[in-house]
Amino acid sequence: MLEARDIVKNYGGVRALRGVNFDIRSGTVTTLFGENGAGKSTLMKILSGVEQPTSGQILLDGKPVTFHSTTDARERGISIIHQELSLAPNLSVRDNIFLGREIPGRTGVDYAEEDRQTRELLQEMQLPIEPDTMVADLRVGQQQIIEIARALSVNSRILIMDEPTSALAASEVQVLFGIINDLTSRGVAIVYISHHLEEALEVTDHAVVLRDGSMTARGERADIDLEWIVRNMVGDNYDLGAPPTGYDFGDPALSIRNLTVLDPENPERAIVNGLSLDVKAGEIVCLYGLMGSGRTELLEAIAGRGAVSSGTVLLEGQKLDRQTLAERIEMGIGLVPEDRQRDGLVQTMSVGKNLTLSSLRDCLVNGVLSRRAERTHADQLIADVTVKTDGPDIEIGALSGGNQQKVVIGKVLGTRPRVMLLDEPSRGIDVGAKGEVFRLLAARAAEGLTVVYSTSEVGECLSIAHRIIVLNRGRISAEFGPDATKEMIMAASGEAVAA
Repeated sequence: MLEARDIVKNYGGVRALRGVNFDIRSGTVTTLFGENGAGKSTLMKILSGVEQPTSGQILLDGKPVTFHSTTDARERGISIIHQELSLAPNLSVRDNIFLGREIPGRTGVDYAEEDRQTRELLQEMQLPIEPDTMVADLRVGQQQIIEIARALSVNSRILIMDEPTSALAASEVQVLFGIINDLTSRGVAIVYISHHLEEALEVTDHAVVLRDGSMTARGERADIDLEWIVRNMVGDNYDLGAPPTGYDFGDPALSIRNLTVLDPENPERAIVNGLSLDVKAGEIVCLYGLMGSGRTELLEAIAGRGAVSSGTVLLEGQKLDRQTLAERIEMGIGLVPEDRQRDGLVQTMSVGKNLTLSSLRDCLVNGVLSRRAERTHADQLIADVTVKTDGPDIEIGALSGGNQQKVVIGKVLGTRPRVMLLDEPSRGIDVGAKGEVFRLLAARAAEGLTVVYSTSEVGECLSIAHRIIVLNRGRISAEFGPDATKEMIMAASGEAVAA
């Protein structure tokens, strides 16, 4: 259906794609694997009209084509769901889905028809919200579903999905997979990009691997497995590390007593419901639960972002009550937020400026900000968290999603926290980068850092965590050690094991 031939893409002196050849077949799912920075998103942007290739040719139905814009590509039947959300938060769900292609009526926009079609899409996606709900009021996972619904509404011949499940719970992933199967049965071609390797193997018909801008491997589903993918991506076995050993935990660094957080949209419902938990210095605790289980709300309440209805949070025995987010950072609590684009980064700043933003006091000389000290500090943080960049002056938007996430983690580590909270730290990070991040956290825990991270991937629970806390509807439903099984964890979360 679509062929990319000898595609090269240069950004100044950086070559992002090196003569890539790529085919998309009707009625099949082609999965594209690769580390962050391998060139996956760049290739998809070229195929969907976002970017123009430096050289090479694109053939659609055997004929050479040039996509001058995303509108041009969409009119030819090609749509893309981007890794980073591209919704307008100040508009409703309905207005986002039909943005730029409103349905005309006799006196303007036919909002009734847009409402009807939006309800159908939301029902298909099994998302029980109203079409007039503001996108800004939705959680990241719900926004991801709206992004997918918008792409589905166009009835594309070719649908490119760049990390479509990065913020979805397991049950929502299965809904998406059902939609993918329905689309391919109707002849739609799917290009699927995901760092969730095992998940991607469930839907792929054939796979392609990119590495450093070049195609390194391709294979049919019957001939590939997890080991094949990882070997061609990074050359190493899939390893997220193990719980660090060889030291004793200290006294409780973080104590939570009967904490309750109410749903701002429905004050009758508690998102976190009377939860109590102690985490010791040097301990790594994983929070696992489905969307709506209270993971994000718990972490944000500890960090000072969310309002607490009742209960107490203590940092090394000191009660946290009216302290602001900034004051809690100063006290030693650091939060890596779920949405790095909205809450973790300043898009108009460079890599270095983002890294040093929360620790500028370390860059003062005689009370004045020293550019040299700031540069040295940024270089050190880049090395600490292994950010792949040509230097601290590079714009943050030029980095891959995984490297942007590393910048957010590095920024928090730059404040020298005593308790580090990470909400889905591996979202949008490839298998190699995941291992680097988890090993970094394990090393810091061995030095005394208290680490609490949330995840929607069961495999990540069984990596570096000393303890696994399973949340279900705002309560702790189970607690496991590192010897737990995936089935035990999923059952405790209320999730069907078959999912």
